[in-house]
Amino acid sequence: MNSPVYFFDTYAFFEIIRGNPNYKKYSEAQAITSIFNLAELNYNLKKEMSRKAADEVTERYEAFLVPVTIAEVKEAMDIKSKNRDLSIPDAIGYVVAKKYGVLFLTGDMGFKSMRNVEFVK
Repeated sequence: MNSPVYFFDTYAFFEIIRGNPNYKKYSEAQAITSIFNLAELNYNLKKEMSRKAADEVTERYEAFLVPVTIAEVKEAMDIKSKNRDLSIPDAIGYVVAKKYGVLFLTGDMGFKSMRNVEFVK
C-alpha cells in the first residue's frame, strides 16, 4: 500500500521544523508544496534565524515543488476573498492540493472545517 501524499502548507513546515510531536509522522511523508509556501516559509524563517540558515532550511524542500497555474491562482483568490484570514500562499496551496488529489496538511484554524484537509495542531 502506498503511503499518502500531503500538501504541506507553511504552518505544517513550521511545526515539522520545530519538532512538534504531533507532526512527527509527517516529517517522513511524501509531500508537495508551492513556491508561494516556500516563499512564506523563507520570509518567516528569516525573522528567526540568519539569512543563510533560513535559505538552507528552505532549500531542503525544493524537491517538493509542484507548478501552479493562473487558473489555480484565480480559484484560490475566490476562496481567499470569502475567508480573509487565509494567507494567499495557503489559499493557493489548498487549491493545488485538491488538483493533485492529496490532503492539505495544516493547523491553521481557517481550514479546520474545510474538506480535503488534515488538520493537526
